[in-house]
Amino acid sequence: MKPILIYVDADACPVKAEIFKVAERHGVKVLLVANSYIAVPYGIEAERVVVGAGLNVADDWIAERAVEGDVVITADVPLAARCVAAGAEVIAPNGRPFSTASIGMQLATRNLMQDLRDAGAITGGPRAFAPRDRSEFLQALDRALVRLKRKGFPAR
Repeated sequence: MKPILIYVDADACPVKAEIFKVAERHGVKVLLVANSYIAVPYGIEAERVVVGAGLNVADDWIAERAVEGDVVITADVPLAARCVAAGAEVIAPNGRPFSTASIGMQLATRNLMQDLRDAGAITGGPRAFAPRDRSEFLQALDRALVRLKRKGFPAR
């Protein structure tokens, strides 16, 4: 079996430090995918992947590679849907998991909200990222890695 990888949609990810902490504890490699340079801490098994500029270039790079046994960290619902379809575990930075059971409703809600924003009915964005979100994320990532290890996917 291939080793577990964590793919991070890194351009606006607020939980990179938490990802490094959990990945180091579990011995899992992290791939930070972004359109620009992202700092990677020394001593952590992490790789910076800088993709070209353009809409969805980082998303496409991740979606083309994520498979069962991988974890994807993203707030992007369409990317999450593609990765869930490929069998990957997908977690939002607030700790909310994306799953085959929930992704259809999450996509529909995202599209409805986009339509309402485009029509001017909603002008605000999502609520601010809170300390509780950070805690929920840490727990969700740890659970996902433990679940994958129990299925037989190795750390390295």
